[in-house]
Amino acid sequence: MSIIGLVTVLLIVFLAVFAPLVATHPKHASAFVDFANASSPPCRIYPFGTDVVGRDILSRIFFGFRFSLVMGVVVLALVVPPGVTLGLVAGYNQGTWLDTAIMRITDIFLAVPPLVLALAMCSVLTPNLFNAMIAVSLMWWPWYTRLVYGLASTLRNEFFVSSAEAIGASKAHIIFREILPNCISPIFTKMSLDVGWVILIGSSLSFVGLGVQPPRPGLGTMVADGARYLPDQWWISVFPALAIVVVVLGFNLLGDGLRDMFAAEEG
Repeated sequence: MSIIGLVTVLLIVFLAVFAPLVATHPKHASAFVDFANASSPPCRIYPFGTDVVGRDILSRIFFGFRFSLVMGVVVLALVVPPGVTLGLVAGYNQGTWLDTAIMRITDIFLAVPPLVLALAMCSVLTPNLFNAMIAVSLMWWPWYTRLVYGLASTLRNEFFVSSAEAIGASKAHIIFREILPNCISPIFTKMSLDVGWVILIGSSLSFVGLGVQPPRPGLGTMVADGARYLPDQWWISVFPALAIVVVVLGFNLLGDGLRDMFAAEEG
């Protein structure tokens, strides 16, 4: 299953990067209209059919992968460094006022459902991909702080940390050179699992009109646009929804494989 996840992720990345070359109708990913072929069911020319203005759904899904991957990569790039740093600092200084301040703020963010917080933030900002990424980033960092806090709280009592303290190593050296390397495996495992969840949250924001804006082909936007034509023109919504399922499933299977691999190495 891990190999299936890896192959799926590599295929999605390939389709996203080379979408202009792979897509049979790359012009359909922008403001394009072809009423002569509007609402065509799946056929040889359009394997996934066309939408109500005649755009090829398969080509738009390929370009939609781009926005989904950008969402996942950018959000994790924004949340992992501050989340991990705060978790390390709080874990190493466990029992101090710094630990209390960081973890109580983290608990406040964790108390609010992620999707609800993202919806609230996006609703007061201009609906676009950038603001959607910012909204998801601001509510995702506490999960890494909580994860690393637990790891750092345990590692601070290990002998190699005590030895570093005994020879006069600075706190920064102990945190980032002694404790952090021993947290890398769980962090990378969580990142691989979180990519799928971030993409799912981003698609949910697009579904309600707070993410990728038309005519750009966000997967969630495509599902929302086709929902009003169900069940007669089912292909407009079903195929983009299946694309979201494949992306999330691929990253989840890959994350499970990485977790098993790191666990085997530690064992």
